Amino acid sequence: MPSNAAEDEPERSGDDQTSRSNSGPDGAKPEDGQAGARSRRKQKKQRSFWKELPILIAIALVLAFLIQQFLARVYMIPSGSMEQTLHGCAGCTPDRILVDKITYDFSDPEPGDVVVFRGPQAWVENDPPVDDSGNAVADFLQTIGSVFGLAPPDERDFVKRIIATGGQKVQCCDDQNRVLVDGRPLDEPYLYWEGKDTQEEFGPVTVPDGHVWVMGDNRNNSADSRYQGGGGERGAVPVENIIGKARLIVLPPSRWGVVSDHNPQAETANALSAPAWQQGLPLGVGVLAAWPTVKVGRRVGAAVVGTVRRGR
Repeated sequence: MPSNAAEDEPERSGDDQTSRSNSGPDGAKPEDGQAGARSRRKQKKQRSFWKELPILIAIALVLAFLIQQFLARVYMIPSGSMEQTLHGCAGCTPDRILVDKITYDFSDPEPGDVVVFRGPQAWVENDPPVDDSGNAVADFLQTIGSVFGLAPPDERDFVKRIIATGGQKVQCCDDQNRVLVDGRPLDEPYLYWEGKDTQEEFGPVTVPDGHVWVMGDNRNNSADSRYQGGGGERGAVPVENIIGKARLIVLPPSRWGVVSDHNPQAETANALSAPAWQQGLPLGVGVLAAWPTVKVGRRVGAAVVGTVRRGR
């Protein structure tokens, strides 16, 4: 019997060793320990995400603010002075436009550009002060909303189209009811007539250097350079007041598109230039003159080659 017990002992000992090797320190199997570790890591990750979320939101807001302050900003159109290029009216869904704030760091404003600008002193000196709610939270939300195009911008920001630049003489109108710049009629396909389809006469006005003359596309419903500041040169806008160039309509989706920057002076300039056949005349004369030159050159070259060969 003892021998049988002795023979059975190793088998039981082996089972115990196998059982211990497959168990953890607390008797749990390694698979259970790994599952527990994964569960703890998952819980830790979840907790980390919720801790990091406020930081991510703060970083996103800061980046959006910096982009809107220095690169591009969304503006809401508050009025109908730029109809139908830009839509805005009380009780409707106004356009939100993306304004490029860096383009004029590398180039000058040009006729046809639709620009957002701060109203110069002559434009706003007689305006009543902007209402202050006195509620710091409401004022903060209004400011944030205007930055992201969710609320109207400061009342002293305007959007108009550049018609003439510094040194040019602008006036209205010729016998076809067109605005004249330096005596040449403008081509303005973007005009929208609300009511009568004739413009009031003004000028001539010479735009001061470093300024632009701006007018609304809704020509008879726009308080622009013709009237602001009492009219005349005081209605011109300093280039330094321009915030940026309107590039895109970003909202609502039904209005998505590029903001037209048709140069109203380009068509008249082309019309006053020489006809196409006259413009091509110098090139034609050059080709005719070059042809005999090429022919003579070939003959001279052939003669030289023949002389060299005979010399050999």
